[in-house]
Amino acid sequence: MYDVLIVGCGIVGAATAYHLSKYDLSVCVCERYNDVANGCTKANTAILHAGFDCPPGSMEARLNLRGIQLAKEICEKLDVERIQMPTFIIAYDSEHELNYIQELYQRGIANGVPGVRIVDHDEALRLEPGLNPAVKAALYAPESAIVNPWEYCIAMAETAVRNGVDIKLNSKVTAIEKKDDHFVVTTASGVYEAKHVINAGGGWSAQVYQLVGGNDLYQTNFAGQYYILDKCEGHKVHSVIFPCPDEHGFKGVCVTPTVHGNVLIGPDCYEVPDGDHVGTDPATLETLKHEGHRSVPALDFREVIHEYAGVRPNTQIPDFVIGESPICPGFINLAGIKSPGLSSAPAIAEEAEVILRGLGVEFKPKAEYVDSRKRIKFRELSDEDKRALIAKDPRYGRVICRCETITEGEIVEAIHRPIAPTTIDAIKRRCNAGMGRCQGGFCGPRVHEILARELGVSPRDILIDEQGTYIITSAIKEEAAYEV
Repeated sequence: MYDVLIVGCGIVGAATAYHLSKYDLSVCVCERYNDVANGCTKANTAILHAGFDCPPGSMEARLNLRGIQLAKEICEKLDVERIQMPTFIIAYDSEHELNYIQELYQRGIANGVPGVRIVDHDEALRLEPGLNPAVKAALYAPESAIVNPWEYCIAMAETAVRNGVDIKLNSKVTAIEKKDDHFVVTTASGVYEAKHVINAGGGWSAQVYQLVGGNDLYQTNFAGQYYILDKCEGHKVHSVIFPCPDEHGFKGVCVTPTVHGNVLIGPDCYEVPDGDHVGTDPATLETLKHEGHRSVPALDFREVIHEYAGVRPNTQIPDFVIGESPICPGFINLAGIKSPGLSSAPAIAEEAEVILRGLGVEFKPKAEYVDSRKRIKFRELSDEDKRALIAKDPRYGRVICRCETITEGEIVEAIHRPIAPTTIDAIKRRCNAGMGRCQGGFCGPRVHEILARELGVSPRDILIDEQGTYIITSAIKEEAAYEV
């Protein structure tokens, strides 16, 4: 019998598990995929927003500001890549655009966003030389940041596990039954009981709520596509850059650096049936090039190394949906967590604590709690430290991913962390092997071999990513001895 069962281990579920793991509570997380951070969290714009865009007085506005404050501390403690970086919302000559940045400025002031201001043409180009010279004015917000979103999620989930939280992967929740003073939760991996259930289902949160009879939350998921440019383009932009939204309210295509030194362009916006619809479309992807060039003309799209799409879990309610269900006591929704969900996640976890306290849950801090984490990033070490590490463990002297300079030692260490990665892309998310220009063309087979060896399984059992993404399905020839 768990005190709390969390449905979903994206950024919100992981942040909640991490926060609750500080206390003497038994906590379980059930995740539908074969890894954490494998839904909305792995495919977004990776921005910790400054908070000027949220409607004043909304839950989003309050949790956004609190969330980015907490993120700075969490990323430092748990060794997650985060870079402080300003945001620009750029306006050209249209009255609509100039009025809009004034409106955003007023929102920012009302929300208490530090340092937000409007800059003119000259100051905008001085602060960000890569901007389109046709810019007339821009909203400037210095308190935003970029982050590694999947590592942020993985770090909190791993720390939660180190502190006693159980995470059940491949555990899609299929039924939730309320029995007297507890819940019986049926999943693909087994049946679990808990006194309280938290719905952090992301793109599936409305469907999870329906399992306890909640029929008043309507999910309307929107997908967005992205390009990633090679690191040779990374010097062309040093800020997060958005255009003003169009007449339909679409925020437009962002141009932003990534924490790994690439440039990301996207997203567009189109409705999809559910959270699994993340395919890309070559015809509509082309529109991103025009929009990217409108903000940063120097971008060279011949340097595209990857394309992807992610889903935003919108509901009919404009704000986040956070609170105990009025129809099912003990069931808590953390639903409809669209942007700025990544920014708000640790603050949303604090909201979950407030709700649970209101339900009589006792929060006693653990006597012993591990709240730190350190990874070895071989390419960032000094030559002296590299030699010392190789002398201690020769696997750090074998470079597997040439594009990103990722060693066998880093891959093996990632495999033996508290939440073991079992797929090629799970390794990519943990140590960047396969993230470079060749996108795993060189290192993929070696990562495959290392995974099978370290996990003690057949190479046929290793997947690219989600269930069903097989690499090897059968033998095409038998080994034979040949005489010379």
